[in-house]
Amino acid sequence: MMPGIDITGLDGAQAIVLHPDHERLQLLLRQLRAIGLSVETAWPDLPSAAIQANVVLYDVDLGHDEQFPWAPGEAPMPMIALVGSEAPGRLEWASRIGADALLMKPLGAEGVFAALLVARQAFELRRSLAAEIASLRQRLSARQTVVKAVSILARKAVSQDAAYDQLRQMAMAWQITIEAAAVQVIERAQKPGGLRDCS
Repeated sequence: MMPGIDITGLDGAQAIVLHPDHERLQLLLRQLRAIGLSVETAWPDLPSAAIQANVVLYDVDLGHDEQFPWAPGEAPMPMIALVGSEAPGRLEWASRIGADALLMKPLGAEGVFAALLVARQAFELRRSLAAEIASLRQRLSARQTVVKAVSILARKAVSQDAAYDQLRQMAMAWQITIEAAAVQVIERAQKPGGLRDCS
């Protein structure tokens, strides 16, 4: 790594460690600070200011849903599970909360840097996939709206193609997208007088 250049993007990032006080906890905190992170600890609950953190490391052995100010799986930052017990129930909970990476206990300096990088990459991928899914859902919903509007217009048109062409002409006349025009057609069709003012 070149001096003065943080290729990992971790220098100055804020980490919150949600873990009971423990003698080995200091080893983890020291390693996080050596990597360049600003570190705070909390237990038993995350403070509301945690929403601004760049990464949260949380205890799996004693952890529970109510410790977090967001719903399970909806953390707004990368999450690293600190795992002591490999009991299936505890690991399932860690995953449901949103573990992007794992660090096995006993706590220490080993694996911390790798866990931070893996967690950040997994989080970015998860966020990217969620945005793509939301976009696809929005497009599907818009497409269904257009189909519904075309069906409404087709009641007076000769064919589905003619109804779609009419919707396209309306969108151009109103200077809006076809999807927005479809919404207006549906709204107007539900009002008294129906589509008489759709022109």
